[in-house]
Amino acid sequence: MTENNALTPFRIDIPQADVDDLRRRLTHTRWPIPVPGRDDRTDFSRGIPLVYLKELTDYWLDGFDWRAQEGELNEHEQFTTVVDGQRFHLVHARSANPQAIALILNHGWPGSFVEYQRLLPLLADQFHLVIPSPPGFGFSTPLSGTGWELARTTQAYAEVMTRLGYERFAAHGTDIGSGIAMRLAAMYPDRVIGTHIACDPRVLGLVGDKFPVPDSLSDDEIAQLEAVRTADAADRGYLMMHNHRPDTIGAALTDSPVGQLAWIAEKFKTRATGDYRTPDESVDRDQLLTNISLYWFTHSGSSSAQFYYEAEHSEIDLLMAPGVPAGWAVFDTHPLIRRAMDPAKAIGHWSEFTEGGHFPAMEETELLADDIRTFFRGIS
Repeated sequence: MTENNALTPFRIDIPQADVDDLRRRLTHTRWPIPVPGRDDRTDFSRGIPLVYLKELTDYWLDGFDWRAQEGELNEHEQFTTVVDGQRFHLVHARSANPQAIALILNHGWPGSFVEYQRLLPLLADQFHLVIPSPPGFGFSTPLSGTGWELARTTQAYAEVMTRLGYERFAAHGTDIGSGIAMRLAAMYPDRVIGTHIACDPRVLGLVGDKFPVPDSLSDDEIAQLEAVRTADAADRGYLMMHNHRPDTIGAALTDSPVGQLAWIAEKFKTRATGDYRTPDESVDRDQLLTNISLYWFTHSGSSSAQFYYEAEHSEIDLLMAPGVPAGWAVFDTHPLIRRAMDPAKAIGHWSEFTEGGHFPAMEETELLADDIRTFFRGIS
């Protein structure tokens, strides 16, 4: 990992030809033939509704301003650096506070560094913020080869923090970024001050797979857990494709912007009292489309799926670091989450919120910022 320690300043500048090509493709979209009776824009039972997808596409074409969003993203310092042969992109938002600590923000799919865009100013008083993109995501492309899974990525992130001059740092994560945050603490306990994890009820889908079913659960609670796992399984069709056939879905995502839009936007729907909120009722529409545009312009719909294939075939387990302080923030909470994930109540900081969902940095930015500040203030 020492072949080149350079941090190269980076600025987003998508060629106008690529912006024009996106508009051309959106204008000439070949739409599915509507199925009679499927005209409810809020019915996600079979995937993203066509009528709603057309609404988003029309806005992407005629209401969305990529250059304005690109300008906002470029307000923060960015670098690229090569670790173990792979190019990594990172956002580095330095705090003016001389007592600030470094905090690495880890995201998963279908997020990106855009996911944390609105969180940065809320944490700038307490943290130097670093957002690396995993291999194959965003501008951490193209992939240098196969084999970029969770463990290798975690080692690369530790090297990135070293190059930035942060010997000690804190870590936050969502989705697969949670796995990176926890693994950083497990592999580098002398360097990681603490880990803060944000999740939603989807994490219960891992119980019985990545996490054991606690013996303390009653028969009724086990039945509830199975019901949640069954519901979660219905939302995991994308995961099977990523885990086993990333090249197949990658070809479609790279060639069709509306295909990429549908593939990602559907994952931003949020449950609200039993019904789905549409993605742009859950998160800001422009931020959602900025995130999706990033996937499109960098061809990372295909390469990001490779990360899941590598994780599925690496046989690497999630790691915990019992000696490093940990905090969890659960959004759209479910009564079983702590009973299943922390039955011994070993996690010192545990917060639950009825609001939000899988993307709290976009859905409930202030709640997440407050919880991160509170947790790290309590251990620093």
